Amino acid sequence: MADRFRLTLAQLNPTMGDLKGNAALARRAWAEGRAAGANLVALPEMFITGYNTQDLVMKPAFQADAIAEIEALARDCADGPALAIGGPALEGVELYNAYYILQGGRIAARVFKHHLPNETVFDEKRIYASGDVTGPYAVDGLRIGSPICEDSWFEDVAETLAETGAEILLVPNGSPYYHSKVSYRHQLMVARVVETGLPLIYLNLVGGQDDQVFDGGTFALNPGGALALQMPLMQEDIAHLDLIRTDGGWRFEAGDLAPIPETTEQDYHAMVLALRDYLRKAGFSKVLLGLSGGIDSALVATVAADALGADNLRCVMLPSEYTSDASLEDARALAENLGCRYDFVPIAQGRQAITDTLAPLFEGTKPDVTEENIQSRLRGLLLMAISNKFGEMLLTTGNKSEVAVGYATIYGDMSGGYNPLKDMYKTRVFETCRWRNANHRDWMEGPAGQVIPQRIIDRPPSAELAPDQRDEDSLPPYEVLDGILDILVDRDGSIADCVAAGYDRADAKRVEHLLYISEYKRFQSAPGTRLSKRAFWLDRRYPIVNRWRDDSGD
Repeated sequence: MADRFRLTLAQLNPTMGDLKGNAALARRAWAEGRAAGANLVALPEMFITGYNTQDLVMKPAFQADAIAEIEALARDCADGPALAIGGPALEGVELYNAYYILQGGRIAARVFKHHLPNETVFDEKRIYASGDVTGPYAVDGLRIGSPICEDSWFEDVAETLAETGAEILLVPNGSPYYHSKVSYRHQLMVARVVETGLPLIYLNLVGGQDDQVFDGGTFALNPGGALALQMPLMQEDIAHLDLIRTDGGWRFEAGDLAPIPETTEQDYHAMVLALRDYLRKAGFSKVLLGLSGGIDSALVATVAADALGADNLRCVMLPSEYTSDASLEDARALAENLGCRYDFVPIAQGRQAITDTLAPLFEGTKPDVTEENIQSRLRGLLLMAISNKFGEMLLTTGNKSEVAVGYATIYGDMSGGYNPLKDMYKTRVFETCRWRNANHRDWMEGPAGQVIPQRIIDRPPSAELAPDQRDEDSLPPYEVLDGILDILVDRDGSIADCVAAGYDRADAKRVEHLLYISEYKRFQSAPGTRLSKRAFWLDRRYPIVNRWRDDSGD
């Protein structure tokens, strides 16, 4: 029996529903593995379809096409290493999330996922049947166990595989990003290694899919938990990893250890990757946004430049009589720093025409938020017209604090196809701008240096829809607002929890009220990069109409 076994690990970026394209990526990885003398080339969970499929995979025609592509891969990859790839499987009338082992021109083995996640963005219990926990499969004499993603988060599947003769664990994953998840994965997998005494590979997808970001970060652990391989976060990569047989069992030889960036960089990279992939996979190559001179649109413009390059970004300033000179100057300076196109489209004339049109109906009433929102909606109309004319996707720029409490105009500044900041609170927007000004990475398409003018970061935030307007005229200070939202949204806490944390009960009640009455806006809002476990959409599903309020904390 051989004392060496080579694995090729393909941390690649599939496109949802592009079965032939995903199969082509698998063939490319297999060819690289064959050239490198691999025994097994491994791809992540549900790679042939892309992930998270949601209900698409329940469509029988889609199932049949996906399985046919896997069967074609088996035939095409007969002369060389085995190929492991995730995809749907049918057994009788049941549908499974499966891991296929292709060898010698046929499907040599299938593993069915046992533990089906039914939380956060996952709803697998209504889609798939739970597979039985089975023993390992063999490739060139090596007995391999493959707990599929969630199966590795529990001890039973790995223990059963170890007890039935597995010599290593290869865990295929479609594990989406949220902050601090990288260290959590390491902790869980170290636990599996310690419990079983087996070396383990955690192989993860990479790439953006709608709001979710699969961050890669594939790694390998030797018995005892020592790290043998760390592949990069947020980037495609193929690595060749060697196993050697020792007196104490199989061990990985040392491989490359990519650095793990701190959380601010991870979040920023996630926004860049998510936007780049959302546009590429949806068929867009260019974007535009309304550049206000404020911090949110400045950060979105910078993310867009880093994702697509400045040549593919259009920034449009749409000033009214309330737009300050500082905003005009800062918006232009930002666009010049980024090197993108900058258009200047005043809205005063259009706003006056709308005001005149509505004057007979509004006669006898006082100006209020209605007139403020007309400005925002006019900007949305003009930006969508530019988007239609030039085929550029409009980005919207509201941060999580604003999205949470509805501090945005529906059909106005909420207009757009994607929102990179949707899951980033305002206080973190400031922190992220400072980080980007001080750092540049090779995965950024935008320029290095202090691209966001310091005055944008320092000035008090304002919607500039009325004279001398500031955000804190309508909302608690962002440090207070974000602290309360963190408790109510991210930690699913109560008013009493807010009071116990030192926040004023009246502030907490006001924020809770705004949070609930804004659900209808979020229901119609653009998707945005998921950065936490409580992002708005699949992570937090609330009724649009809801009269319950929390009376705790008195």
